[in-house]
Amino acid sequence: MLGLISLTSSGALLADPVALPSCRGATRSPPSPVLLAAPAPNRRDALAGAALAGASLAATPTSAQAAAKAPTWAPVQLPLATEAPILFDIEFDEANPKNGFIVGNKGTFLQTTDGGSSWQAKSFANLDPDEEINYRFTKMSFRDGEGWIIGKPAILLHTRDSGASWERVPLSPKLPGDPYNVVALGPGKAEMSTSAGAIYTTDNSGRNWKAQVRETIDATLNRVSSSGVQGASYFSGSINDIQRDADGSYLAVSSRGNFYLTYRPGDEFWIPHNRGSSRRITSMGFVKSRLADGLWMSTAGGEISKTTSGQPVDTQLIDIPFDRCQIKSGGYGILDVLFLKDSNKAWAVGGGGTIFGSTDGGRSWQKDKSADDLPTNLYKIKSFSNGRVYILGSNGVLLSNTA
Repeated sequence: MLGLISLTSSGALLADPVALPSCRGATRSPPSPVLLAAPAPNRRDALAGAALAGASLAATPTSAQAAAKAPTWAPVQLPLATEAPILFDIEFDEANPKNGFIVGNKGTFLQTTDGGSSWQAKSFANLDPDEEINYRFTKMSFRDGEGWIIGKPAILLHTRDSGASWERVPLSPKLPGDPYNVVALGPGKAEMSTSAGAIYTTDNSGRNWKAQVRETIDATLNRVSSSGVQGASYFSGSINDIQRDADGSYLAVSSRGNFYLTYRPGDEFWIPHNRGSSRRITSMGFVKSRLADGLWMSTAGGEISKTTSGQPVDTQLIDIPFDRCQIKSGGYGILDVLFLKDSNKAWAVGGGGTIFGSTDGGRSWQKDKSADDLPTNLYKIKSFSNGRVYILGSNGVLLSNTA
């Protein structure tokens, strides 16, 4: 059973065998040295300078270019410090929307202070450059000037001053799985999930973490598989994707693409579900970032389906019904889908620079050719309250909507 995780005097995180005890009596190790978001080290100077020069040239289109019809999506020039990184996440600070960050593999860490018009390469002052380049910074979250970043090898970073300085929060090797997702919830508060399906919350800036689910996904699958439930033996394998919606519900997808799981706040366990299709699941997510608005699923061969609009998702069902959408993907895998809030518009992105748009809530999709000539796979699409939408991909590609 998962319990409280607390810092010992040595700075390690240990799982308490008692089920969900209070946080009183926990001790904190001496704080780790503050990590400063310093200018890029020397190894990055040449590449950063070249990229900034390119951005300056690209910022002034010719009259012929201006006269041509603008594409729906346009590449954003970035001062990349390493060759062809994969960009994993982008986030802006709610307290200061002009302050934003991008993270990726090869130690990629970028910051903007003008709302995304220009970006600068950054690094963490007490991470050696040769060490930093080995990190894959995968997820981050900001709220009211407080931010969190996670990555691999397992690392958790925390800032209280909008990214001006960072501290490294110690993680125990006994933590079930690696940190996979993190969400800032308020001053000193955050929720972190791991690749094993463990979910923890903290209200003291990461000194203690309290378990929200009684067992890991592996334990749930073993228990369900031995229960005699019809089809339960199908639930096997590890998890390669875990997402959290705006209300605290979770969605996890099997690495084999043969099933998925859901979790709602207050549940004691994850609930596994059949995929409802003969094709392997490629990716899944929440419609308009809320389980209450539905789920979407992409499957092998580039198909997209979603739960029926207007009908609540019953997570107690082993087979949640999905409706297939009309899309001609040409066989390219769909890796992420975004349904815009307060709108019938939606976007889907995937391999080979694939972009599709929908204006009817995802029932049908049309090809967008903005990225057809870019050598990239598009992994993530994310929107912000100011109407700006970004697409992140391989080879350091970042696209922004132009309308």
